[in-house]
Amino acid sequence: MIMKTPSRVGAFFSVPPLTRRATTFCTLLLFAVVTVGLEAQPSFTAPPPSTVPVEDPALRRDQYLGRRMEALRWRAAMATPGDPTKLGLAEIAAKLALREDAAACSERLIELMKKPAADMFWMFPVTCISYLGRDQLTGEAKAAIREAWRTYYPLRGDTENHWVMYYTTMHLMAQLWPGEGEDRWFNGKTSAEISAESRAWLLHWMELTTTIGQGEYDCTHYLGEYSIPMLFLATWAQDPEMRQRGKMMLDWVIADFAVETLNGIYIGSHARTDDTTVLEKWNALSSYFAWQLLGNCPPQASYGGWGIYFATVADHYELPEVIYRIGTDRSGAYTHLERKRTRHRWRNSDVRNAPVYKTSYVTKDYALGSDQGGLLQPIQQHSWDLTWAVPDPRGVHNTIFSVQPFYGAEELMMYFTEMPDYMPAAVTFQGKPTYIAESKLLGGSPYEQIFQQEDTLISLSDVPASAPWKQVNGFFSKDLASIEEDTSGWIFAQGGNTYIAYRPLAGYEWRPLEKGGKRLSSPHAKNGTLLQAAAASEFKSWDAFKAAIRGLPLAITLAPTPRVKFTTLRGKKIEVAYGAAPRVDGRVVDYAEQWKLFAGPYLNAEVGGRTLTMTHGRLKRVLDFNTLTITDAVVP
Repeated sequence: MIMKTPSRVGAFFSVPPLTRRATTFCTLLLFAVVTVGLEAQPSFTAPPPSTVPVEDPALRRDQYLGRRMEALRWRAAMATPGDPTKLGLAEIAAKLALREDAAACSERLIELMKKPAADMFWMFPVTCISYLGRDQLTGEAKAAIREAWRTYYPLRGDTENHWVMYYTTMHLMAQLWPGEGEDRWFNGKTSAEISAESRAWLLHWMELTTTIGQGEYDCTHYLGEYSIPMLFLATWAQDPEMRQRGKMMLDWVIADFAVETLNGIYIGSHARTDDTTVLEKWNALSSYFAWQLLGNCPPQASYGGWGIYFATVADHYELPEVIYRIGTDRSGAYTHLERKRTRHRWRNSDVRNAPVYKTSYVTKDYALGSDQGGLLQPIQQHSWDLTWAVPDPRGVHNTIFSVQPFYGAEELMMYFTEMPDYMPAAVTFQGKPTYIAESKLLGGSPYEQIFQQEDTLISLSDVPASAPWKQVNGFFSKDLASIEEDTSGWIFAQGGNTYIAYRPLAGYEWRPLEKGGKRLSSPHAKNGTLLQAAAASEFKSWDAFKAAIRGLPLAITLAPTPRVKFTTLRGKKIEVAYGAAPRVDGRVVDYAEQWKLFAGPYLNAEVGGRTLTMTHGRLKRVLDFNTLTITDAVVP
């Protein structure tokens, strides 16, 4: 194993230069004075930040550390003196990170450790507190934590993010209490056995991610459940290999996020999102990370809640310059391809981890992103959307998309191991209220096939009689500036500086939505959606855009199966037929052959390669998991 010392990009994992320490100290001192003196408004209620890149690395770093301190001080201030119930695990973590009120934190921890709950969501903050408090907590508080890890049996969960949190915490806590016997741990294993098991699983997860992609990929909320554990490893792991792996995986996850953002908002398809975020794209934990790391997006309210745990040790991470540039400084429109995988399939599939093929087309005004359709994830899959840029995304539904609504025990049996009898009904009582709703706007369908070419997307569906619903639901936002139904069959709309042409393939009617906007309900089994986006600046007028769309060659056939032939605004001739491979300019699109792990102007990686190359202008950074090295270069 080769261990290369990172260049200045990774300097904050070691002792930073004296000059930078002095600059940082002065900035943080000034920040503290301003915060205390003026009770600064939290960034989640303040005016939106600038989206212009910060050129000076020292200033950028100071602003990053200032945002960290803002989040920590806000959370610490949530504790009410004299009311211990207002001093929870998050407040304790924030206070310990600020090195304040250790005695009160210790006293409260003794009480909190008497009734642990929430499984890995308890393990994770307690691990953070245990490391932050190594030289601050009282002996009694440490003993209470230790006893809780002996008597409380937390479940490890059943999803990828659960397991990353679980095994990271187990690895770190076994490291904190080495050499202890099986009678000292809730699971009856020794510290050495726990250390070996957790290390093996984490290496297995890193191997999967760097060869065939993540299973719970590009999640609007679970970005935190992957990045925070890796930061903890990079900060606290004693084993140099695990520290390096944590650092490299953190870079990997954040780069994967940055390349698919529009002014900090996560765009396109997601393995998991929720009923709120699928409409209000900003309203996710991922926006906290865009704010903290890129500085170009308002954070979610309360800094995403979970984001506080990243903030506790955020000073131990310096975002590489190349990732910052990828997330904030694009020279023009680009297409970015990714290959991910489904989570483990237990039934109803001959493939354990089917490939997921993602496409994103990003401009300064809008971004279109998609997967290939199908049941790629259970319950919370979001297959495609168009997102347009807005000055302030809070409360705004700056997106448009369609879904073929589906639910069924066969989907849940594929990805979960419970008995099927009550699965669909049970899901609705577990925080997924729209799963069996006819009006649902979230979820995948085995009867939907999607293809995207740049800023054109075609979704086709051919639904059998046995399916719960034979329709397409289209989401039309309350924040669209205009919606016009044209006699040609196109629906023209404008969002921000983006012109949108939306073509339902079958008849439809409008239904109101509780959260504003309206749903296009097209109750036909053979169906689909055609969408073409463009920047308003490309046309002399709104009427010119509509005329250009009407003039594009288009042929739609629904029987015996849906088929679309369309020439895009970019001059590409697309042929898509349900159940067949798409064609572009007469050439068959071969996903398995053409889709790399990452491919585009900024991120590139081969399937099975364990190496990610990040580039922006002359900047180049290579993460090589074969040699566990990070290489930075400035290309001549």
